[in-house]
Amino acid sequence: MDFNDTPKQAEFRAKCRDWLDANANIKDDSKPKSISSAAENDLKTIIKRAKDWQKKKYEAGWAMLHWPEEYGGINASPIERIIWTQEQAKFDVPGSIFEIGLGMCGPVLMEYATEEQKKRYLPPMAEGKEIWCQLFSEPSAGSDVAGLRSKAEKDGDDWIINGQKVWTSGAHYSDYGILVVRHDASLQKHKGLTFFFVDMKSPGITVKPIKQITGTAGSGAGFNEVYFDNVRIPDSQRLGEIGDGWKVAITTLMNERLAVGDARGTDIEEALNLAKEKDDDGDALIKNQAVRDRLADWFCQASGLKYTKFRTMSALSKGEAPGPEASITKVVSAGKLQEIGNFGIDAGDMAGMLLDEDNWDPFQSAWLGAPGLRIAGGTDEILKNIIAERVLGLPQDPRADKGVPFNEIPQGK
Repeated sequence: MDFNDTPKQAEFRAKCRDWLDANANIKDDSKPKSISSAAENDLKTIIKRAKDWQKKKYEAGWAMLHWPEEYGGINASPIERIIWTQEQAKFDVPGSIFEIGLGMCGPVLMEYATEEQKKRYLPPMAEGKEIWCQLFSEPSAGSDVAGLRSKAEKDGDDWIINGQKVWTSGAHYSDYGILVVRHDASLQKHKGLTFFFVDMKSPGITVKPIKQITGTAGSGAGFNEVYFDNVRIPDSQRLGEIGDGWKVAITTLMNERLAVGDARGTDIEEALNLAKEKDDDGDALIKNQAVRDRLADWFCQASGLKYTKFRTMSALSKGEAPGPEASITKVVSAGKLQEIGNFGIDAGDMAGMLLDEDNWDPFQSAWLGAPGLRIAGGTDEILKNIIAERVLGLPQDPRADKGVPFNEIPQGK
């Protein structure tokens, strides 16, 4: 792959940069990044700033470049999408509260929704008018999402939904959500699932924010419990055929791992800047060979992630969907973030978690929050199995529940 811009790509890059220069401030590299912003607890401010920026991009044609024009895009190529992402990363713009909607829900609607639904829901999603969330995980179905127990029962032209979802990011401020539930427990685990989208303001839906170790609850990054008590959903909001819920969910999960694998946060630049700082004795950590080895390793990981994503974009340009290779970016990036967070805390010695200077916040945030990223979107163990079996072609793990009806599988209480 040639990573140099063609004349046409260079022209597009200049166009991106000119618009960003006119509409945003260049990022101050001396200002540390963290998993969550300093205004984390001011949810209204987070949402307003994000919506204003998304609307500005939408009106100028920069919101969802690769989407068709009729849905709010400009039919840009995957390479042009990469160029835009590279240029936008240089500017101080809001962290997107739309990533789940645009990165996971949007592709599912694009593939499975009716034409009328696409024209109704995709443009407001691209403009930032409506926010979407993903309702998959349950108390008894996290890594093994197909083990979910939330039920859907047919009632005329509607479905009645009962059950509980958990770890739902952004549910407390979302307008809509995508939902996978079990319609037939007499079928095998993966066979009895059906996929819907739901209005989050529907009667019977209760959302409860979860207080996190990072101190965030009800914020832009907050998780939630979501309860469904006889929630009525019309059959017209079903995506895919009855019983094809797992097939539709896989589309979402592949895009989710690509998105989580691209998560922002403390990275090699912050670690390098910290290593260059002198301590009270006038020494810098970067003089230590072991520290330099760790920095070099993280640089190699970051480079590998970048080129792996380029390969994914190349596949997308050929009309292919994200495959199991997306699991690689998620495993590596989440582990790298945790290692860098640990490095920052270790560098602060016993005061690492107590220092309140701005340059320590991203390391404290990563130290507390990164372990959760190794669970969100699929645990390391699940994803390594996927990589082993579906990328490397190794034998599958034995499954005691294979071929067994879901209602005959032993269940915990």
